[in-house]
Amino acid sequence: MTGKLLVTGASGQLGALVIQHLLDTRKVPASSLVAGSRNVAKLSGLADRGVETRRIDFDDAGSLQEGLKGVDRVLIVSTDALDAEGTRLRQHLAAVSAAKEAGVSRVFYTSMPNPAESEVTFAPDHLKTEEAIKASGLAYSIFRNGWYMENLFMALPQALASGQWYSAAGEGKLAHISRDDIAQAIAAGLASPPAENVTYTLTGDTARSTAEIAALVSAGTGKPLAVVDVNDEQLAQGMAAAGVPAPYIPTLVSFDANTREGKIAMVTEDAATLSGNTLTSLKDFIEANKAALLG
Repeated sequence: MTGKLLVTGASGQLGALVIQHLLDTRKVPASSLVAGSRNVAKLSGLADRGVETRRIDFDDAGSLQEGLKGVDRVLIVSTDALDAEGTRLRQHLAAVSAAKEAGVSRVFYTSMPNPAESEVTFAPDHLKTEEAIKASGLAYSIFRNGWYMENLFMALPQALASGQWYSAAGEGKLAHISRDDIAQAIAAGLASPPAENVTYTLTGDTARSTAEIAALVSAGTGKPLAVVDVNDEQLAQGMAAAGVPAPYIPTLVSFDANTREGKIAMVTEDAATLSGNTLTSLKDFIEANKAALLG
């Protein structure tokens, strides 16, 4: 790998793992990497390892311009901004525009599966970002990240405590993949990108229904867990009663709707092929995180 590679969101969970695997798994020299974050102080550990750190704030055009100086390739890690409609897309488009102006040779982007048809409320942000990248004329690699196993922590501890998992996903299935497996795949794709433009969909190797997942969780934790099927409205009402902030409820409900409609049921070998590794099984993940799931 020649030239500087900038990883944005380097203080976040995914960005930090990607850099870790670039350094430790792919043996990319620290001198070839630039770690970007809104808060550079959070990158001190990487700086100690010889990685250059820069302030990168997608809401600050100046920081993007300065941060991309001398950079040959950039991984744009999608933001998690859900505070207002349009924020995430504006941030992404600013990053793509800055990469174009900086003259990078290739842009990498973390997207989501099937953004053109997804029921998830922020899917259009990803689709329009992908379209902007393609329209820029820059060479690109797009990583459509599947549903993290770690996302199960949003619902399972409370569900296990009560013995009931309220779900509007119906019989829909999805193939969970660990965040680390995604990071390893992305790191491999960054270290040895193909010459052509490419889009990967990174999923686990088995798609399961909520009931099938619940059975694995029950077996792995030794706690009974029954799935209670509800509709979208009932799920939203339950979230509100549980104290979930109102602005987040439509997005959370849309996750189940997306699964129910079969929009995230795909299974691909992209992650395993990129990393060259056997993916973490959901059974092993549950057993490794039993204490956290049981609270």
